[in-house]
Amino acid sequence: MKEGPDIAHTAALIGDPARANMLTALMSGKALTVSELAEEAGVTIQTASSHLSKLEAGGLLRPRKQGRHKYFSLANDDVAHVLEGLMGLAAGAGHLRKRTGPKDAELREARVCYNHLAGDMGTQMFDSLMAQGHIVLEDEDLKLTASGVAFAADFEIDLGALQKARAPLCRECLDWSERRSHLAGSLGRALLTRFEELAWAKRDQKTRVVSFSHTGAKAFHRMFPKDLA
Repeated sequence: MKEGPDIAHTAALIGDPARANMLTALMSGKALTVSELAEEAGVTIQTASSHLSKLEAGGLLRPRKQGRHKYFSLANDDVAHVLEGLMGLAAGAGHLRKRTGPKDAELREARVCYNHLAGDMGTQMFDSLMAQGHIVLEDEDLKLTASGVAFAADFEIDLGALQKARAPLCRECLDWSERRSHLAGSLGRALLTRFEELAWAKRDQKTRVVSFSHTGAKAFHRMFPKDLA
């Protein structure tokens, strides 16, 4: 047997359609109950519990208990990063779900990817940050520059607190709908949180859509100009 990580085991866990639907539902960043995940997967609660046990044992989920209820969320950013990458591969290969709805255009415009901004506005923000020299790619890793540090401070983001966390500050994430990069990592999470604090944007936990107000959209486009992106 070859030595090294067993990707087949993890891939098999994700590859089951019911489990894939559960994991995708958790890309909203919200913790969900067994019954909610059973509905997402189209299976019984008993079957959902069996699937969730396997995902938890495989290190893909983190369970939490609150009162009588048990909630599940993705284990960490790495799981979300892999899922978004798989969505991009599936979309690129033409493997798209047949069920569409009125929220599709909104999802492509702006949505939550676990805990950061994705979609057209997410890739615009990433490209604009690169064009303005706030982030740069060095040895295949994203780095925050001196101007990026000043930008974050002006936007009232506490970089000191972010740098103490285990998660990388800046991380590139392949956007499944745009097939381009958006910003993940603790800075990506902090930027989305700041948009919400300023009432620029609001996320829909059920659909993952991020809706920007008229004022918020204008402020966003001033900060991250599309012509630069």
